Amino acid sequence: MKMAAISRALALTAGILPLLPGVAQAQSDWPSKPVRIIASFAPGGSSDLVARQVAQHLTNRYGQQFIVENRAGAGGNIGVDFVAKSAPDGYTLGLATSGPLANNKSLYNPMPFDPEKDLTPIALVGEIPLMIAVNPSVKANTLAEFIALSKSSPQPLSIGNPGNGTIGHLAVEYLRINNGAQFQSIPYKGDAPAMAGALSGSVAGVSAPVTSLTPQVQAGKLRALAVTAANRFSGLPELATANEQGVPLEATVWSALIGPAGLPGHVVKSLNEEINKYTNSSEGKAKLASLGMSALSGTPAQLQQKMASEAAKWKRIVEAAKISVE
Repeated sequence: MKMAAISRALALTAGILPLLPGVAQAQSDWPSKPVRIIASFAPGGSSDLVARQVAQHLTNRYGQQFIVENRAGAGGNIGVDFVAKSAPDGYTLGLATSGPLANNKSLYNPMPFDPEKDLTPIALVGEIPLMIAVNPSVKANTLAEFIALSKSSPQPLSIGNPGNGTIGHLAVEYLRINNGAQFQSIPYKGDAPAMAGALSGSVAGVSAPVTSLTPQVQAGKLRALAVTAANRFSGLPELATANEQGVPLEATVWSALIGPAGLPGHVVKSLNEEINKYTNSSEGKAKLASLGMSALSGTPAQLQQKMASEAAKWKRIVEAAKISVE
């Protein structure tokens, strides 16, 4: 009986072992055809350019074409929804920003997808911090001074932002709610109009991505008060962060690679390793810095945690300020 049992065990083992190389081969076959990366904003913007940088790196590393396809609209929701509803085979990925991955969940009703349930987090790529700047006529040199000025002003100080529900808008409401700042948010249709409002003095200041405001600051046409990231911005190293000024605020536009829910684990692991290699390399950091972006890295679990924590953080502000996007 013992010999029979041993024989059966050996037969089973012999049957299984030939399968293992086949399994490994099946995993190593990815990608065996071109891969789409859905960019959730229009061509030419920072999100699109980051997607193209990532696609070129992955093309070079895997020897298969990674092709960027733009699907813009609804604050990034249209592109990410397309990814969420794609087959989880590793051939449709997305380069998405913090809007559709976290903030939009509180702003859009209904949302076409649930970021936490319908997506697979793969890798963080980078972030672009906000800058808060003012017209040179405003008597404040730091964000802390600007908040103090607003509290002593008979009327709320107006701050332009790139649009209702944008991170620039949310950051101003965060300062109003958490610091008692007497600010009035003025939404514009994009970074350039918001900046123009501050340049003309139509609004006292502007809250927008640092990349859009830096040239005007360097030209002396706007005065930068703070950058809203954990670390100083390399393009303006002398500019203190809000945190350094005793004003706790981190508000950035961050980007990440994602896929539909159920993406195979070996695909996620491979892509995460490749993206981290890129964002930790001197070449990757330099290329991202050329777009005003600070490189990020981390595990899929860390990206998932960031998506959840950012969603909770801005949900509180959206609800308190009663912000909605039609």
